[in-house]
Amino acid sequence: MAKKCMIAREKKRMKLISRYAIKRKKLKDIIKNPNIKAEDKWKANLKLQQLPRDSSISRLTQRCKITGRSRGVYRKFGLSRTELRRRVMEGDVPGVKKASW
Repeated sequence: MAKKCMIAREKKRMKLISRYAIKRKKLKDIIKNPNIKAEDKWKANLKLQQLPRDSSISRLTQRCKITGRSRGVYRKFGLSRTELRRRVMEGDVPGVKKASW
């Protein structure tokens, strides 16, 4: 089980991402637009840097839905490798079975 503070930190980041998503997208569109002057791009870049770091979507990490573990998480299931193995052995994950050859 992950520390509760780590899970809370991820939830806080999710709130910040949703709060600043529109503003961040507008600034990035200005920066990427080739028809806008360099001075305006520079100003948009400075404004983008002023936003909180945790409002960037790249700061999020995948976490297991059950344990909160951050490493070895399968995106398809949203579970860590240990939890996925346990659930598959119990038969809780449909369409997945242990390989044997």
